[in-house]
Amino acid sequence: MKRLAIYCGSATPADPAYMACARAVGAGLAARGIGVVYGGGRLGLMGTVADAALTAGGEVVGVIPQALVDAEVAHRGLTQLYTVEGMHQRKQAFTDLADGFVTIPGGTGTMDELWEALSWAQLGYHAKPVGLLNLNGYYDEIVAFWGKMGAVGFLRPQHRDLLIVADTLDALLERMAAHVPAQPIVAMRAADL
Repeated sequence: MKRLAIYCGSATPADPAYMACARAVGAGLAARGIGVVYGGGRLGLMGTVADAALTAGGEVVGVIPQALVDAEVAHRGLTQLYTVEGMHQRKQAFTDLADGFVTIPGGTGTMDELWEALSWAQLGYHAKPVGLLNLNGYYDEIVAFWGKMGAVGFLRPQHRDLLIVADTLDALLERMAAHVPAQPIVAMRAADL
């Protein structure tokens, strides 16, 4: 993997563990020669991931909507910064520029990005690994809900492994490297649905 899209929050939580996670992810990817593709902001976990990767000599590519540039939250010290019209173009750029996706703690925007990466993988719009870094159990309920969707029948058995979960960056990257793409829904026969 040459580049990974990092999905995370633009907020700065009170618990320092979240910022430490963002620093470790940015520095850890740079140390492995993996570039960061992210939302292009300078605030919160987003800015911390970018700064840590840059400080460690890594490549950092930002993709930010014009409205956020106008709001003066763009990070101006990146390797490259793309300005796009809106969020749909931003997420498409993440998919185009990255070899996989890693979600670390964040809020509604982060969840939107994660779920879209997963649904696009189900549909066959990409065959890239989708990872979830479950820092201190932050995403336990999301992992449980993913399992519930499978148990109820809203998630096909061949798609249950699309969400790759680990508690550490090392374990997550190892599992993502071993990822085998699932058969997309659009390639399935009606009998399989």
